Amino acid sequence: MKFANVEGSRREAEPGLSGVCPICSAAMLAKCGEHRVWHWAHRGIRQCDHWWEPETSWHRNWKNQFPSDWQEVVHRAENGEKHVADVKTVHGRVVEFQRSYLKPEERRSREVFYGSMVWVVNGCRRKRDLSDFYESLRGRQIIATGLLRHLVPLDQSALLREWSDSRVGVYFDFGIVQQDADRFGMPVLWRLSPKSQNGLAVLSPVPVASFIGAQRNGVPVRGFHVEVIKRTAKFPAPTVYWPSKRRRRRSTSWSQYKARLDRARARRRF
Repeated sequence: MKFANVEGSRREAEPGLSGVCPICSAAMLAKCGEHRVWHWAHRGIRQCDHWWEPETSWHRNWKNQFPSDWQEVVHRAENGEKHVADVKTVHGRVVEFQRSYLKPEERRSREVFYGSMVWVVNGCRRKRDLSDFYESLRGRQIIATGLLRHLVPLDQSALLREWSDSRVGVYFDFGIVQQDADRFGMPVLWRLSPKSQNGLAVLSPVPVASFIGAQRNGVPVRGFHVEVIKRTAKFPAPTVYWPSKRRRRRSTSWSQYKARLDRARARRRF
């Protein structure tokens, strides 16, 4: 944990400090070594919040994008259950940063417990996560109705399959990816829309700065408009469907797009 209570004050870990846990009030020690981020740890083996995961510099860097009093906030339910939210804004939105594997039942429990929340997921936990994700974008269809959205198959990316039934927004962080930098001109997160259907996911590139600003200000996250996206050889432009009254049903139908995708895959086998 980044914070513990020291003589009635909320303090970060520093050499020589002792404190108590804000959840269970057990004694905590400041761990201030050279190889890990400075943090607080319980004396002995103790885990008062079973939703805890080891914190890395990736977690810490994300938390530091927000005011310190928004970080590691104890969130209490009406039944008395309590957990430490990575970030809880003054607008009531919880932002959870997840790097390690999360069991589906625990993910669903967190989403129900926090209610208003979003996930930021480290997209580089496994060696193939980044390459498989961007490979899935090759089979994309752009839904060109204002903000840029990509309709992609789930079967090529384990990362997408793991998070596809989330009931809240999931933002994948792959760090600095050159093809994204070439195309968008800035660092981006990839947002997975809630509740993917029929083996397809809706993905939207979102500027990192826009995501952080939206959480700080309690406003919707804004992405890119289709007409201003730069097209490059590294990220070739796909077919764009502009729905009209005459062809709206055909161009935006999930089932028909899935059927076209299946037929294309069948042809590639021969």
